[in-house]
Formats: sequence, structure tokens, C-alpha cells
Amino acid sequence: MQELIGNKLKELFPEITDNLIQLQKTRAEFEGDVTLVVFPLLRITKKNPEESGKTIGEFFTQEIDFISGYNVVKGFLNLEITSEYWLGKFKKLMADDNFGQLPATDKTYIVEYSSPNTNKPLHLGHLRNIFLGFSVANILKANGHDVVKTQIINDRGIHICKSMLAWQRFGEGETPESSGLKGDKLVGMYYVAFDKEYKKQIAELIEGGADKETAEKQAPFLLEAQEMLQKWEQGDTEVVKLWEMMNSWVYAGFDFTYNTMGVDFDSLYYESDTYILGKDIVEEGLSKGLLYKKDDGSVWCDLSSEKMDDKLLLRGDGTSVYMTQDVGTAVKRFEDHPKTVGMIYTVGNEQEHHFKVLFTILKKLGYPFASECFHLSYGMVNLPTGKMKSREGTVVDADDLMAEVINDAREITKERGQIESLSDEQLEKLFEQIGLGGLKYYLLKVDPKKSMMFNPEESIDLNGNTGPFIQYTFARTQSILNKQKGDTSSINTTTELESSELDIVKHLVGLPDMIREAGKTYSPAIVANYTYELVKLYNSFYQSVSIFKEEDKEKQNIRLLLTQKVAETVDFAMNLLGIEVPSKM
Repeated sequence: MQELIGNKLKELFPEITDNLIQLQKTRAEFEGDVTLVVFPLLRITKKNPEESGKTIGEFFTQEIDFISGYNVVKGFLNLEITSEYWLGKFKKLMADDNFGQLPATDKTYIVEYSSPNTNKPLHLGHLRNIFLGFSVANILKANGHDVVKTQIINDRGIHICKSMLAWQRFGEGETPESSGLKGDKLVGMYYVAFDKEYKKQIAELIEGGADKETAEKQAPFLLEAQEMLQKWEQGDTEVVKLWEMMNSWVYAGFDFTYNTMGVDFDSLYYESDTYILGKDIVEEGLSKGLLYKKDDGSVWCDLSSEKMDDKLLLRGDGTSVYMTQDVGTAVKRFEDHPKTVGMIYTVGNEQEHHFKVLFTILKKLGYPFASECFHLSYGMVNLPTGKMKSREGTVVDADDLMAEVINDAREITKERGQIESLSDEQLEKLFEQIGLGGLKYYLLKVDPKKSMMFNPEESIDLNGNTGPFIQYTFARTQSILNKQKGDTSSINTTTELESSELDIVKHLVGLPDMIREAGKTYSPAIVANYTYELVKLYNSFYQSVSIFKEEDKEKQNIRLLLTQKVAETVDFAMNLLGIEVPSKM
């Protein structure tokens, strides 16, 4: 359309260049489908905006067969497109089995998400992270890219040693089997236990006359954890054995949770591996004069030219920091996947400075891929009760939350009835689809950059901009199509359409543009809101026209085909969000 309108415009005004031709979708409050911005053309038309718009509008209605009318609002020419044009587009998309899936690009994107610590279970904050990363990976695939879904498992460090030390001190040999707890929850319980004992020791030291800062640094429990970390890095047999055992408990717990979420990974990286590579890279950078060493033996990166504080990369005792392993992980990933054109880190916005520093350090160390790294920063998920803190045990556990929304879906569905035809197994699957679909949609429909308040009850509401509302509409389409399907070989493009039908066609035709936009911005919210708008349009259509009572067979056929394509599009779009749509509700 841009090309056709542009060429015709140049016939009228040959001096016009492509950069002056600005087309956009007509705003909802005005008549029309496509708007030409007239202001950039005034220097050539030598007329005011209204006269220029009228001149061009008159010319277009005579010269372009798919433009049926126009109106001018100030410097904007709103063009009305014929229903025949839209039906022609609809006919093409009905014949396209890959509609929405863009052509292959031979480009690879690495998408990192989840990346948990092995000292606690996954919580509500992880849910937004995981659903966001998994959905972005799906969207990039729909854009024709190869995608590697990955995570870095933070399986070492002082925080891991805290759980290990507390288990040693208080555990009395407790295991997931003996306690009946998932492994990640058991280990997380000891992380909380460490914090309680640590705070108790701090209080005792302060009571004995120490100041708060000294007490925090000299508490015996913390010193023991630091000693354990050094022993681990030195390969102490007993410490490594304990570390392997407790991590194996956590991995089994994580796998169960990921399976419930319906997410997966193509590759895993472990901090216990990549920090060694990171240390080697830091040593090499030091030898090349790209980094510097302080008197205490610690290694730093000078970031003064970027107006940031210098960054520690190795402590004086030779132990590494988070940044060390992040450097090693980035280098390893690009070595493993040389076709990569982008690496996306799905991490909360409290880490924005960390990633700005990471990318700068990679650039200073001479890695050209530094410019291809992107921090997909997202806002925190808050609760009415306040901010979550893992070490204080005030988090909302991911397993518990998923179980809660599934149970809420169970109660609501049973209250509504109309499920007698489903077996017990089918019912449990349905409750899971509604509960998890509602949870995922609620977390993904908000722009990733924005913080949000999570309300479990709202997430499974059957009304409004929710997952279950969209799922229910999909189930309605399946009920219609089970009675009768349309004939794709018999679409008469001259059939007169109702406005509600035209609105759906226009929205469907915009699917590829939506996929591109969501891919460029890494935003599942664009997919979610496109789908919600489509479902609203379909429900408006469903309530305003009859399908099976329509006597005109050509009109009835188009309505059945519209129902089919809406169903296919909803299924496709919700799949991008990692959400299943049930055929019955």
C-alpha cells in the first residue's frame, strides 16, 4: 500500500521523495483506514494543509481503485479503503498456512531467563522473569530467527555457602525424602535459618559493645560462610561433596516447577564453570594492561571515562565476584553460538547498572559482540503486603502461587457448571490451562518496563483483559466450528461486509506487523493486547450478526471463515505467550 500510494503521489508531485511519504493507521476516532501525513509535503504542494489534503484525496479516489473515499482533518488525509480490498487480503491470508510466521533470517538470538540461585525456590518475581523470557524467545522465533533459550545457574558463592552452613549446623541430616519437602524449598529453608542466626549474632556483638558495621562483618556465622567459600574454591573434598548434594536437591525441585510452568531451555550454563573462564579472561586483561591491580591484590576495571565507578573483578584473596562469571558466561555463549546477533538478558530493573557495567567491560576487553548484548529490564512485581525478601522468608513461592490460581480456576469453573461432559482428567487439564493461562497473561499484558501489582483473583476473571476471557472466546469459536466450517475456496470479494466483520479483517491483516513490532521491542505485551483487541472485535461481531440464521450463503461462509481465522490467530498469539487455549470451557 505504501508503494502504490507513494508512486501515485509522485505522479501528482514528481518532486516528492520517499522520506516525505508518511503513512500510518488512522486513529480510531476518525473515519478511514490509512492516514497520509500532509505536513511534510506542503513545501512541494505550495498549498495549506487542508487544500493539499483535498487535492491529493480527490486524485487518489480517481486513480487508486482500492481507495473509496477520504476526509481531511487539519494536516492529516484519512483514506478509506474498499471492503473488496480487505476481502482480497482476507482471501490471501486464508490460503496462507504460515500466516504470522515470518520468513527465516539465519540469525541467532540467545535469550537468558530464570537464572536462579541454588539456595532458594523460585518465587513470584521469577515467574514474571521466566514467562517474559520464554515469550520473547517464542516471538523471536515467529520473526524467523533461530533462538537459544538459556539460563546461568548461580550455583556458587557466599549465598550458597550460607544455606550449606546452616544445614550443617541445624539440619541433622535432613533430606527432601525424610522431610517430604521439595529440594529447593528445603535448601531455601536453611537460607532463612542462616539469616536468623546471623542476625542473632549481630545483636549479641552490638550488645557486647561493637558498632553495627563491625558486628555485621565479624559475626562468626558469616566468617564461617566466607571460610567455606574459600574451601570450595580450593576444591575441599567435603565442602564440594556437600555442595553437590544440596544442589542436586535444588535442581530436582526446579525441574518440577519448570514442568508445571510449561517452559524449557535449550542450554544451561553453570556459574561454577564460567567463573573459572571469567577469572582467566580477567588475568589476560590484566596482562594486556586493560585492567589494573590494587595494592591488596584485587583486580579492577577503570570506568572513569564512562563516568562510572571502577568495577572490582577479582578480590584480593583471588575469589571472584558476580561480574567475573558474567564476563566468562558471555564469552562462552558467543563461542558456542557464533551466528548470534543478539544476546538478551531478562533481568529485573534493579540490575540496570550491573549490565551497563558488564557490557562496558566486555567492550574494554575487546569483544566486538559487546554491542549485541541487551538487558531486557523489567519492573518488579509487587504485592499488597509489600516487597518480597528471600532471606527473611517473605516471598510468594512460585509453586504455591501456581497451585493457588489453578485451585481458584477449579472453584470458579465448578460454580459456572457446563463441564459435565469432561472426564476428571480433562477437567484437571482445563483447570490448569485456565489458572496458568490467567497467571501468565496477567504478568505479560503489562509493558515489561513497568512495575506492577499482582492480584491472583483478577488474573482468572472471565471478564475484561484477562487470559480466561480470551480462552473463553476461543472455546466459543470451537463450538461454532464443530457445527459447521467455511469453504476457503469460495470467498466472493464483492460480498458486502458489516462494519463488525470489516473490523476483524483489518485487525487480522495487521498480525505480521504486530509480530515484527513485538520482536523489535521484545514486548509480549504487544501480543497480549493485540489478542485482547481481536477477541473484543470478535465478541462484538458475534453479538451483532447471525452466523447460522444468515440466509445469504456467501455471507454465512465468510462469517464461518472469519471465526476460523480468529481461532487460529488467537491460538497462535497465545502460544507466543506460552498459554494454552482449551477447546471447551
